Amino acid sequence: MLLAHRQALRINAAARAFVLLAIGGPLLWGREREELVGLGVLGALWVALFLLERRSQRYPLTLTVVESAAVTVTCLLALSSSPAILGALAAPPFVAGLRCGARGVLTALGTVVAMAALMLGGAEVSLNQDELLAGFTWLTMGLGLGMIAAFLRSALSEPDPLLPYRHASELLHELNQLSEGLSSGLEPRSLGGAILSAVRDELPTADLVLYVGDDELTPLLSRTLDDSGSTHTALLARLAQRSGRLETDGQTFAFPLRPDSPQPGIIAGVFSDRLDPGALDLPRTVRRLTRQLEVSTVHLETALLFTAFRDAATADERRRLSREMHDGVAQEIASLGYLVDALAAGATSPEQADRFAMLRERVTEVVAEVRRSVITLRTTVGESESLGAAIGSLARNLSQLSGVVIEVTLDEKSQRLRGEVEAELFRITQEALNNAVKHAQCTLIRVHCHVNAPAASIAVTDNGRGLGDIGLPLDARADSYGLGIMRERAALIGARLDIEEPPGGGLRVAVAVPSGHRAPTPGHDSESPREVQVTT
Repeated sequence: MLLAHRQALRINAAARAFVLLAIGGPLLWGREREELVGLGVLGALWVALFLLERRSQRYPLTLTVVESAAVTVTCLLALSSSPAILGALAAPPFVAGLRCGARGVLTALGTVVAMAALMLGGAEVSLNQDELLAGFTWLTMGLGLGMIAAFLRSALSEPDPLLPYRHASELLHELNQLSEGLSSGLEPRSLGGAILSAVRDELPTADLVLYVGDDELTPLLSRTLDDSGSTHTALLARLAQRSGRLETDGQTFAFPLRPDSPQPGIIAGVFSDRLDPGALDLPRTVRRLTRQLEVSTVHLETALLFTAFRDAATADERRRLSREMHDGVAQEIASLGYLVDALAAGATSPEQADRFAMLRERVTEVVAEVRRSVITLRTTVGESESLGAAIGSLARNLSQLSGVVIEVTLDEKSQRLRGEVEAELFRITQEALNNAVKHAQCTLIRVHCHVNAPAASIAVTDNGRGLGDIGLPLDARADSYGLGIMRERAALIGARLDIEEPPGGGLRVAVAVPSGHRAPTPGHDSESPREVQVTT
């Protein structure tokens, strides 16, 4: 990043002001009229140059020549009995170094020497031995200061490409050390649950939700008895986020956990119809609660930041791996297919031709598997309008590659889930679909997605052979198809994963994220679902 123009102006102005103060003291003490006039001329000159540079950055070398010549003439003409004014000769090289780098320093020094030689040669001024020594000393100091300024400009103009990595390494090392002392952990839902419990102890509510987010609020967790006012609480939560204070509307209320920060949370709730909010002295109670929850709020904010960092790092690594697979492994395997085609064209017997055909079929299957893996790595929820949209896009791509019909039924509210919750649900669904396509030998897969934040449920059902096709118990083969990984993902977001074989055959994988009460059963919701049939 180039040195900011305003920052350079401030440094140059400070340097010039320092020079004026440094030489002004001795001159005022001696009260030499010519030198005081020269001091005033220097001050006026530098103010004019500051105003000119403030308006335009053009012709830096021209400004350097003008400033150096003007300072030299002023110092030599104003010199009378004290050589203190010659200290101003150190300013132009420093300013030029910050303005133009080493080239500016040499230009400034060359201009000073040339102008001084011209004036001395024309007998306009004369210098004694002490004044010549003082002038040489100040020019030498100007050279040193100019080189420092040029180095500073160079360092700021050409940053070390490894500097961000060094900073990241230091911060990650510090994070690892700090994480050892995090007694409350870094799981947002657990920390959020503790906050909701503390609020409910003080405020008897029928509906209580913790929203988090910067630009867009999403429900992290809720404690709900009757699903009352969920839309109203979301609207009031956004109003409280903007205002930074308690907001009420009838039986509904919302307030920020930290009024001075939009992250991490807004508490919103609905009182029971049988309760009079006015009798609670709500503003006073909220102030006491925010003070009591200050430590828990900081814990939650740290957990959310860590989760965002982890998700960003994971997404970047998945994109990198997908590029490596697409540009490396996939291309190499495809080239093997062309080689097999060339060999098959020269087959010497029907048996050899059959073997080449079988080999070509296997290569095609491997290429298709690699392509599915690339899609799996590159597809994320963040690129889609919603979790359901991401699942629909995944199903279309997978159906085109595999030839299996995939029907997707979406039942989503407008309020989105937390980013990490959507990501884990998407990966669980992705794994279930991949397993069905690769292992189930099915012809139809049905996906049902229900989202009513913070609750959600997804069911993936196929008509294939199931897990117990070789006589083993269901749990004995549960991990062979990556189901153990799905269970780990479900545990990360506090979800429940169920795997069962329906009476009609096949396999059903269902994951449900509760909102604090019983989650809806996947496949049994009837609130205007959208159905998308994906075929090849």
